[in-house]
Amino acid sequence: MNFELSALERNHTWTLVNLLAGKKPISCHWVYRIKHKANGSIDRYKARLVARGFTQTEGLDYYGTFPPVVKITIVRLVLALATSNKWFLHQLDVDNAFLHGDLT
Repeated sequence: MNFELSALERNHTWTLVNLLAGKKPISCHWVYRIKHKANGSIDRYKARLVARGFTQTEGLDYYGTFPPVVKITIVRLVLALATSNKWFLHQLDVDNAFLHGDLT
């Protein structure tokens, strides 16, 4: 939980503001998960802070959504390009991903 909170603070994912009169804050909760290795032993413990966005009203609390999900056709296209151009492919795991962040 401390790692997740420090990542959220480090990436400036929120701004603390005063709540407007007549408004209720969106609640959140922690989701815990145990990641296992291939042999079944525990690799690490994960915690994620999740906002309960289903309590929001479109046009009032938010104005649009964007799902950051890659479609399988794009994955196939990249693999086809890599194969035809004899490119080397590398895999990586993103530890913490934050949408709409500043890239340097």
